[in-house]
Amino acid sequence: MFESRRPDQYIFPNPPCFIGFLAHQSPECGGLRPRGNRVQTHEGKPVVPDLNYLLSPKELVSRQMREEKKRQKSAVFWFTGLSGSGKSTIAHGVEHELFQQGFDAVVFDGDAIRHGLCGDLGFSAQDRLENIRRIAEVSRLFARNNIICLCAFISPLAEHRKMARQIIGDDYHEIYVSCSLEECERRDVKGFYQLAREGKIKNYTGVSAPYDAPTNPQLRIETDRQNVADSVRSVTEFVRTIIKI
Repeated sequence: MFESRRPDQYIFPNPPCFIGFLAHQSPECGGLRPRGNRVQTHEGKPVVPDLNYLLSPKELVSRQMREEKKRQKSAVFWFTGLSGSGKSTIAHGVEHELFQQGFDAVVFDGDAIRHGLCGDLGFSAQDRLENIRRIAEVSRLFARNNIICLCAFISPLAEHRKMARQIIGDDYHEIYVSCSLEECERRDVKGFYQLAREGKIKNYTGVSAPYDAPTNPQLRIETDRQNVADSVRSVTEFVRTIIKI
């Protein structure tokens, strides 16, 4: 009788042997051996199978099935702009409007993500890129499961947004929340601009680190020229053109 086991109840031989076992069932490879301990380590490092041999389970509930049941299409709306431009405020406003209209949407906010999923990352160039990679991957999974994603991240460099678009694919829709640096500094909701000007915060976008303004966003909102209500209304109308069945 087949005994089901959790993945952590197996140990892997060394990687070449593991690959041989999967591809050719090599007799010199011990294969997967049930054990009570966790995944075996080799020279102090966990043994991980080659990614080429990891298979996704077959889905019994397709994206189309979810769309038909919920009567909505899913997508990822990527809000980019300087700190203080209004990205999160607008995203949450849009989320509320969509909820009131019967749509399922979720906001991924930069500060909230850094308290959990990306709590181990700093603000170096490498960490900023990894921060975007992680949330792009999460958003892709949510979109595949028919959840509308509203992602509010500075994502300052064009290469950041290019990577997010590559990961998410056709579900990616870029919204540029445009606001002058002067107005963002005047608002200074978090007090970070002042600290950056005083040199107490390093590599702060717009002050001591660059921001590449999008050249061809699908929607541009100028929050230094229109109020929150009008901005939320404009974005909600745009989002509905994408998600409405």
